[in-house]
Amino acid sequence: MQIPEQSAPSSQPGSSQLRSSQPAEGKPAAARREHRYDIDLMRLICSCAVMLGHVGATFISAVDRQEANGPGAYWVGHIADSANEFAVPMYFAMAGWAVLVGAPPRDSGQIWQRIVRNGLPLFIWTGAYLSLAWMRSRNEEPITELAVDSLFGSVRPAYHLWFMYAYIPIIAVLAFAMLVKAGKRPWRLGLALLATATAPSVLTTFGELTGWDTPSFGWGFGTYSLVYAVGGALLFALPTGVPHRHRWLLLPVLLAAFAGCLWYNTQVQYVIPNAHLFVAALTLCVLLLVSRVRIPVRLRPVLSKLAGAALGAYMVHVFFVEELVRPMVSASRGGLVSGVLLIGLLLATVTLSYAASLLWGQLRLRRFLG
Repeated sequence: MQIPEQSAPSSQPGSSQLRSSQPAEGKPAAARREHRYDIDLMRLICSCAVMLGHVGATFISAVDRQEANGPGAYWVGHIADSANEFAVPMYFAMAGWAVLVGAPPRDSGQIWQRIVRNGLPLFIWTGAYLSLAWMRSRNEEPITELAVDSLFGSVRPAYHLWFMYAYIPIIAVLAFAMLVKAGKRPWRLGLALLATATAPSVLTTFGELTGWDTPSFGWGFGTYSLVYAVGGALLFALPTGVPHRHRWLLLPVLLAAFAGCLWYNTQVQYVIPNAHLFVAALTLCVLLLVSRVRIPVRLRPVLSKLAGAALGAYMVHVFFVEELVRPMVSASRGGLVSGVLLIGLLLATVTLSYAASLLWGQLRLRRFLG
């Protein structure tokens, strides 16, 4: 996903930054924008949290979601997976802040650039994961049919790509509202959103009239994601965060929310919905703990560089999860061994994913690979 940017789009997605500097003489104060290093930190946290959840999910899969098949792997997997439940809602929250507060679009051309910067890596990685599955004989349908279906969002060849089919429409909707509010007339963007909204019924009607088997349409977002986006914009935009002397009060609530997610995942249904109250509480606590936290000056360049590589790391990490992590996970290992193994595999996944992303960033391929 294009982790929310903090300034006008640049040629490198995920790396655009707001610089803290003195404005030029005569430049209005409203034009100044601070660089939000706490947002950089949140991007990094969420990226690693997603990887934690997906590594943990391999342990759950190894026991076929049944505790009786391996209690150690079962609980280690669920603890890791439940700890990442805030990540997806937080991405929506950061998206809302970026579009509504951090870097509102100046015109429709700018938002189309953002859409392309998100969409191009999505389609390239879709092709990459489809090709990998074809080479490993994992596809149950012809690769050409799967490729066509992926354009409609009905096939996501890697499970983490589902997010992009929701993320792109929601930034488009928020940007459309901002442009209209600013007195613009973004007709092309409005028509694209209208087409997205009506596509499910159009495909259904076309299939009924022709008798053809039309694909389902997976582009779009739910109410919960819009709420997270707008609420996140509101909270991230607060001029001051929770005072440091009071932040510790959030920890009991955070632990209780995490325990609620773990209980739901193990006792009710796996996976807990993103719209659940436990997930919302966990997301709120993490947001308030990180928002407006001060980043030491010496760490800021490295943090910004890693944050710029977050999209690419997100895109590639499932390759390492499937090819490196999954073959090493076993249902027969006990809880202690499974816990140590999870930590090691998580570190390997994070390191390899960010190393790959930083590498193609140096090769000026970030526009294509994220």
